[in-house]
Amino acid sequence: MPDQRRPPETVRDHTLRLLRELGLTTVFANPGSTEVPFLVDLPDDIEFVLGLHEGSVVGMATGWALARERPALVQLHTTAGLGNAVGALATARVNRAPLVVLVGQQDRRHLAHEPFLAGHLQGLAGDYPVAVHQPVRAQDVPGAVARAHHEAVQGRGPVLVVVCMDDWARPMEADQPRAAPIRVARPQHVTPDDAAATEIAAFLDGAHSPALVVGAGADSAPAWRALTDLAERLRAPVFQESFGARAGFPQDHPLFAGHLPAERSRLRAALRGNDAVLVVGAPALRQYIYADGPLVDAGTRLAMVGDDPGEAHRAAADLAVIAPVAPFTAAVAALVTRRTDAPAPSRAAPASAADVPEPPAEGELLRPAHVLAALAARVGPETAVVEETPSSRPRLHRLLPARAPLGFLSAAMGGLGFALPAATGLRMADPTRPVVAVVGDGSALYQVQALWSAARYRVGVLFVVLSNGRYAVMDRLAEHGGGKAPWPDFPEVSLAALARGLGCPAVEVATHAELCHALDEATADLAGRDTPLLLDVTVAPDPDFAP
Repeated sequence: MPDQRRPPETVRDHTLRLLRELGLTTVFANPGSTEVPFLVDLPDDIEFVLGLHEGSVVGMATGWALARERPALVQLHTTAGLGNAVGALATARVNRAPLVVLVGQQDRRHLAHEPFLAGHLQGLAGDYPVAVHQPVRAQDVPGAVARAHHEAVQGRGPVLVVVCMDDWARPMEADQPRAAPIRVARPQHVTPDDAAATEIAAFLDGAHSPALVVGAGADSAPAWRALTDLAERLRAPVFQESFGARAGFPQDHPLFAGHLPAERSRLRAALRGNDAVLVVGAPALRQYIYADGPLVDAGTRLAMVGDDPGEAHRAAADLAVIAPVAPFTAAVAALVTRRTDAPAPSRAAPASAADVPEPPAEGELLRPAHVLAALAARVGPETAVVEETPSSRPRLHRLLPARAPLGFLSAAMGGLGFALPAATGLRMADPTRPVVAVVGDGSALYQVQALWSAARYRVGVLFVVLSNGRYAVMDRLAEHGGGKAPWPDFPEVSLAALARGLGCPAVEVATHAELCHALDEATADLAGRDTPLLLDVTVAPDPDFAP
């Protein structure tokens, strides 16, 4: 019996389907050999318009885009074609004509050897393109085309997508998350009857079990109020984005459901049962270590709202709205139907005895949980916690939830060396707000010089260093990878000695009694401190961290 299975969808198949969705069904071109794999057997519903020079090609597309008030599709031939078109692309940019420009490139499989017609295309058109994309993998081409469409509209100019000629025949991957939204809405003025707000409200009202995901872009008092109103009307769980640099919702609220994991299978499990997920002020949905599979289960729809066009253009969502978060969310909250009979969702379990181990026995080291629990018992909800202790971050979230805007701050990029200077600057900006930096010793070494500035300018930050004498998070990642780490520990490094050498007072802490005593003194008037203090706390590596 012949095999009846359908052949896998290729990058070209997927891109053609996407072009139809985006309305890019007329292609203006002067083709060369690098464009042949895309153009041969072009479907009848894709209209091909030939220009006898690339300037004519781009010029025609410019006039078409201006008349239709939407992007036009252009295809150019590698270096020669793009080079010939630069003047016309400059005109398109100044004329504010949105263009999606596919630029051919040699076969990826021997591109490293610079074969004939291989092009050095990055920068060839100068600053005239709004953006230039060179997809890292063939399977990234459709997403790059979709982003180019949205960017061309947003930036009102041409966007280039460089496509290697062999990419078109490559198979797409099953369950690959969407790399750009189907549609991007950009309301000019947020009003209660705004069309985008009405659509998002209908998206949520039409769901049996909606959920919200919030992030750093929602960390303001007005956004917290709007999101709290929306969540309470929907009786919906609210998750914090993974690796969020700031809190987007009060984390002591009954509807707060915890921090999303940054791994696909656990992410799917966390959102299972929610058929509509609205992401507000955060990427949708950012991950860390790669894993196969979709981001959410089949049947779960995604939408997002944020004021960052870049996040919107690459969102794995059906609809992305670029708008100010607080007023737009407030408009949506006013439109959704209040749910009175829906069961309250289960919230994130509050910190429990399981999170706070008994004080260590004689001769045993403190654990990060001892330090975080003791700190949590002594600081108020107005305290700003600046975090840079990667291996202990999950436990810090449970024991020190953000209870006020800017109550949590960490490095959005993930590079080390953020917490010490950021906490210093935060306290400088608001001298009446209590500020605590919780930092690993490895992280602290990257910007330990900031302690001099804190001391010199009498900045009253409490720096709590969890000193385990190693890069604990890197050790855990090596274990997760199944191999042996080549880097050594560094137990001889003393953050207390470094701090004193930079003029910052420091106290070394080794026992639970010393910890409690030091924290009692340091937090007695945390808001009124006019000098910094570093507590160098010797701890065992956190055993519970999972990458």
